[in-house]
Amino acid sequence: MSKNVKIRKGANIKLEGVAEKTTIETIMPSSFALRPTDFRGLVPKMLLKEGAEVKLGTPIFFNKADERIKFVSPVNGEIAEIVRGEKRKILEIRIVADKDQKIVAGNPIDMSNGDKIKEALLANGFWPFIKRRPYDIMAKPDESPKAIFVSGFDSAPLGADLSYILEGSKDHFQKGLDALAMLTTGKVHLGVKAGDSGVVANASNVEKNTFSGPHPAGNVGIQIHHIDPVNKGEVVWTVDAQAVAMMGRFLATSVADFSKTVTLAGSGVKTPQYLKSWIGASMSSLLDGRMQQGDFRIISGNVLSGDKVEMDGYLGFFSNVVTVIPEGREPQFLGWLAPNFHKFSLSHSYFSWLMPKKKYSLNTNLNGEDRAYVMSGQYEDVLPMDIYPVHLIKSIMTNDIEKMEALGIYEVAPEDFALCEFACTSKTPVQRLIMQGIDAAIEELG
Repeated sequence: MSKNVKIRKGANIKLEGVAEKTTIETIMPSSFALRPTDFRGLVPKMLLKEGAEVKLGTPIFFNKADERIKFVSPVNGEIAEIVRGEKRKILEIRIVADKDQKIVAGNPIDMSNGDKIKEALLANGFWPFIKRRPYDIMAKPDESPKAIFVSGFDSAPLGADLSYILEGSKDHFQKGLDALAMLTTGKVHLGVKAGDSGVVANASNVEKNTFSGPHPAGNVGIQIHHIDPVNKGEVVWTVDAQAVAMMGRFLATSVADFSKTVTLAGSGVKTPQYLKSWIGASMSSLLDGRMQQGDFRIISGNVLSGDKVEMDGYLGFFSNVVTVIPEGREPQFLGWLAPNFHKFSLSHSYFSWLMPKKKYSLNTNLNGEDRAYVMSGQYEDVLPMDIYPVHLIKSIMTNDIEKMEALGIYEVAPEDFALCEFACTSKTPVQRLIMQGIDAAIEELG
């Protein structure tokens, strides 16, 4: 039965640089990259070497733990470089794109049952879009999820308007939802933003749950917690809404098309807007000529949970947003003693609480150094989950697996704690600690 959920805890951080609802076509980037580091726990096994020619959809590497899970080229081109780190860990597979990008349709996809759909998604590089809870890692093809969750809106600061992005992909989005419904014996839950009347709100063959309230209402983990929480021994799958449309497009056309709409946002962008691009596209193709002059940080993802990248870097596999904000390298004169009308605070430390509609051009400055980790109640104010967040973090710090399990490690993902990290007076790297806890839980609990 569908639910209407009112999220009361959380916060909306209003930033300058919201993308205008205009979409422009970008030129084909000259280079792309697949990053195994985008997938926690993945041990890649290369199928091809440097210099190998690839076509759109050609498998490049697979998951060593399950060779059925293929990772494929998003374009026609050549593997230019395999970038390795310590102990020869594969960091990136860089691909130089051909000028000729002719797309050849594959064989028709058999939609008669879930096993056939699963085989097609595995073989053609779409399975990595499916994640699982617990642990927020890649789903295992052989497990049976009790439900599948799709969040139909992004509530993060400067997040993408998914209803706008999906306007031209209504049929593909629906086909993707229909395919997901065949991969579970349970329900497909679609999170809908209160008041939305677009593509997401009009989808069928799903259970639509309406959410209202501040960020993180759009986080799929928060939606799972309020609709069908994950208990020990249970598994749910999650899929990004735009990835659902990409899957549906593949199943409808037999073409492994990895193009997507990327939101270019932030006060460091000349004209915040939506761009047509591809998974793994070079940042230079997205940002060249579109950034303001100055010292800015480029983030693949949103400002709270995205990854810092350079201009010669690449768009992350799961990123729908590229955010550009000022770097905060210099200390402020008088610090917190100054009036700070230009700063935002979740407390009454600054005057921002008197101006709820004001937008801010915030930089990356932490405004302080690491401090003692104390009980402040700040996390509980912004985390709409029925858990004890500080106790969970402390159990991770002490590597107490039993307490981590009892305090909710199965339910959480780093992005769910992003606001906690923003609010933290102690400047504690909360998201990194959650990742450490998840890694420890995987190792000890499986």
